[in-house]
Amino acid sequence: MISFASELWLINGPTVTGAAGFRFPTRMAVIRLPDNGGLWIWSPVALTPDVRAAVDALGSVRHLIAPNSLHYTFLAEWAAAYPDARIHAAPSLDAKVAGTKIHSTISIEPDPDWAGAIDLVIVRGNRITTEVVFFHRESATALLTDLVQQIPLGWYRGWRAVVARLDLMTAPVPSVPRKCRIATTDRVAARDSIRRVLQWPARRLVMAHGTPIQSGGQEALRQAFAWLKP
Repeated sequence: MISFASELWLINGPTVTGAAGFRFPTRMAVIRLPDNGGLWIWSPVALTPDVRAAVDALGSVRHLIAPNSLHYTFLAEWAAAYPDARIHAAPSLDAKVAGTKIHSTISIEPDPDWAGAIDLVIVRGNRITTEVVFFHRESATALLTDLVQQIPLGWYRGWRAVVARLDLMTAPVPSVPRKCRIATTDRVAARDSIRRVLQWPARRLVMAHGTPIQSGGQEALRQAFAWLKP
């Protein structure tokens, strides 16, 4: 567990394998809500004994977040381990796919338990997935899963390295992969969503698939989404 910012911790998980054998690094965020509101877990990784011990030392797990339809691999095991936690899923993920009950489909208004501490924007208009982007106010941290990535150069080998480079998965700066750009069929909806994301005073940026950054988060997001400008 890494203490990343005020009331926000990061835990790196195991690699997962996606389509065509592409491996992805994984990362989750733990936010401690104010006023003894418990822990808010974003994009949970594998629940090992060490991970559970580190999380339990911070407080009670109250909320488990699946931020898009691709980040649910470990959700069911967390739900089983923390039966009192509420599970919140992006609009594109249902219980049958997730393998566990979903208590709340994330809407444009944050859950009352974390409204005021964590803001959100549902990024629509993409055929791959509908992703929910979050902003932790206290630490000025934006959280993104697949929309923005920066997988380390050298992570892939052979033809996968070539594809990853062309797709901008391993670009020198945080970037929206080309496949996500191509899959954005409703640019008006996507542009409206990102406009609201860029209004956040984000100093920090956490990506599920990329090295977190401690400063310049808003500028990094502006650069990543510059392709969406009219």
